[in-house]
Amino acid sequence: MKKLLSLVALGACLSFGAAQAQDKAPAPVVVAPAATPATPATPATPATPAAKAPTAQQSKMTTCNQEAGDKKGDERKAFMKNCLSAKPAMTAKQTQQEKMKTCNADEKAKTLKGDARKAFMKECLSAKA
Repeated sequence: MKKLLSLVALGACLSFGAAQAQDKAPAPVVVAPAATPATPATPATPATPAAKAPTAQQSKMTTCNQEAGDKKGDERKAFMKNCLSAKPAMTAKQTQQEKMKTCNADEKAKTLKGDARKAFMKECLSAKA
Protein backbone atom coordinates (compact mmCIF):
# COMPACT_ATOMS: atom_id res chain seq x y z
CA MET A 1 0.00 0.00 0.00
CA LYS A 2 2.86 2.38 0.83
CA LYS A 3 4.43 1.64 -2.53
CA LEU A 4 1.18 2.40 -4.31
CA LEU A 5 0.82 5.71 -2.48
CA SER A 6 4.44 6.55 -3.25
CA LEU A 7 3.93 5.83 -6.95
CA VAL A 8 0.73 7.91 -7.07
CA ALA A 9 2.47 10.80 -5.28
CA LEU A 10 5.49 10.57 -7.60
CA GLY A 11 3.25 10.43 -10.68
CA ALA A 12 1.31 13.46 -9.46
CA CYS A 13 4.50 15.44 -8.89
CA LEU A 14 5.83 14.57 -12.33
CA SER A 15 2.54 15.39 -14.05
CA PHE A 16 2.28 18.76 -12.29
CA GLY A 17 5.85 19.58 -13.30
CA ALA A 18 5.17 18.64 -16.93
CA ALA A 19 1.92 20.58 -17.00
CA GLN A 20 3.60 23.60 -15.50
CA ALA A 21 6.44 23.42 -18.04
CA GLN A 22 3.94 23.36 -20.90
CA ASP A 23 2.04 26.37 -19.57
CA LYS A 24 5.06 28.58 -19.32
CA ALA A 25 5.85 30.31 -22.60
CA PRO A 26 9.13 32.20 -22.89
CA ALA A 27 8.64 35.77 -21.80
CA PRO A 28 8.99 38.26 -24.66
CA VAL A 29 12.07 40.44 -24.46
CA VAL A 30 11.15 44.08 -24.06
CA VAL A 31 13.80 46.71 -24.64
CA ALA A 32 13.12 49.90 -22.79
CA PRO A 33 13.86 53.09 -24.74
CA ALA A 34 16.76 55.13 -23.46
CA ALA A 35 15.84 58.08 -21.32
CA THR A 36 16.09 61.38 -23.17
CA PRO A 37 16.06 64.84 -21.69
CA ALA A 38 12.87 66.82 -22.07
CA THR A 39 12.93 69.09 -25.12
CA PRO A 40 10.34 71.47 -26.47
CA ALA A 41 8.04 70.00 -29.10
CA THR A 42 9.16 70.61 -32.66
CA PRO A 43 7.48 69.63 -35.90
CA ALA A 44 8.64 66.30 -37.31
CA THR A 45 10.94 66.68 -40.29
CA PRO A 46 12.68 63.93 -42.24
CA ALA A 47 16.32 64.56 -41.33
CA THR A 48 18.11 61.71 -43.11
CA PRO A 49 16.90 62.08 -46.73
CA ALA A 50 17.69 65.79 -46.86
CA ALA A 51 21.04 65.38 -45.12
CA LYS A 52 22.42 62.79 -47.55
CA ALA A 53 24.10 63.81 -50.78
CA PRO A 54 22.42 62.43 -53.90
CA THR A 55 23.86 59.24 -55.33
CA ALA A 56 25.42 59.12 -58.79
CA GLN A 57 22.23 57.58 -60.20
CA GLN A 58 20.09 60.30 -58.63
CA SER A 59 22.35 63.01 -60.03
CA LYS A 60 22.20 61.39 -63.45
CA MET A 61 18.40 61.21 -63.25
CA THR A 62 18.20 64.91 -62.39
CA THR A 63 20.48 65.84 -65.27
CA CYS A 64 18.56 63.68 -67.76
CA ASN A 65 15.22 65.12 -66.58
CA GLN A 66 16.50 68.65 -67.18
CA GLU A 67 17.81 67.73 -70.63
CA ALA A 68 14.54 66.02 -71.55
CA GLY A 69 12.75 69.37 -71.27
CA ASP A 70 9.30 69.38 -72.86
CA LYS A 71 9.49 65.96 -74.53
CA LYS A 72 6.43 63.79 -73.93
CA GLY A 73 5.33 60.18 -74.30
CA ASP A 74 7.42 57.68 -76.24
CA GLU A 75 9.93 60.34 -77.29
CA ARG A 76 10.66 61.15 -73.62
CA LYS A 77 10.87 57.47 -72.67
CA ALA A 78 13.37 56.79 -75.46
CA PHE A 79 15.43 59.84 -74.54
CA MET A 80 15.50 58.97 -70.83
CA LYS A 81 16.47 55.36 -71.53
CA ASN A 82 19.33 56.47 -73.75
CA CYS A 83 20.44 59.19 -71.35
CA LEU A 84 20.37 56.98 -68.24
CA SER A 85 22.14 54.07 -69.91
CA ALA A 86 24.96 56.27 -71.24
CA LYS A 87 28.29 55.56 -69.59
CA PRO A 88 29.79 58.43 -67.58
CA ALA A 89 32.67 60.27 -69.21
CA MET A 90 36.07 59.27 -67.90
CA THR A 91 37.97 61.94 -66.02
CA ALA A 92 41.64 62.56 -66.71
CA LYS A 93 42.64 61.84 -63.11
CA GLN A 94 40.67 58.67 -62.54
CA THR A 95 42.07 56.36 -59.88
CA GLN A 96 42.89 52.72 -60.57
CA GLN A 97 39.99 51.65 -58.33
CA GLU A 98 37.54 53.80 -60.33
CA LYS A 99 38.91 52.35 -63.57
CA MET A 100 38.38 48.82 -62.24
CA LYS A 101 34.80 49.62 -61.22
CA THR A 102 34.00 51.06 -64.64
CA CYS A 103 35.55 48.17 -66.55
CA ASN A 104 33.91 45.55 -64.32
CA ALA A 105 30.52 47.21 -64.77
CA ASP A 106 30.81 46.89 -68.57
CA GLU A 107 28.33 44.33 -69.97
CA LYS A 108 31.07 42.71 -72.06
CA ALA A 109 33.17 42.06 -68.92
CA LYS A 110 30.23 40.33 -67.26
CA THR A 111 29.90 37.79 -70.08
CA LEU A 112 33.59 36.99 -70.60
CA LYS A 113 35.54 34.35 -68.69
CA GLY A 114 39.17 33.27 -68.31
CA ASP A 115 41.80 34.58 -70.74
CA ALA A 116 39.25 36.53 -72.79
CA ARG A 117 38.21 38.45 -69.66
CA LYS A 118 41.84 39.13 -68.72
CA ALA A 119 42.55 40.49 -72.21
CA PHE A 120 39.43 42.66 -72.15
CA MET A 121 40.25 44.05 -68.69
CA LYS A 122 43.84 44.81 -69.72
CA GLU A 123 42.64 46.67 -72.80
CA CYS A 124 39.89 48.46 -70.88
CA LEU A 125 42.16 49.59 -68.05
CA SER A 126 44.87 50.84 -70.41
CA ALA A 127 42.30 52.67 -72.57
CA LYS A 128 40.85 54.45 -69.52
CA ALA A 129 44.19 55.98 -68.56
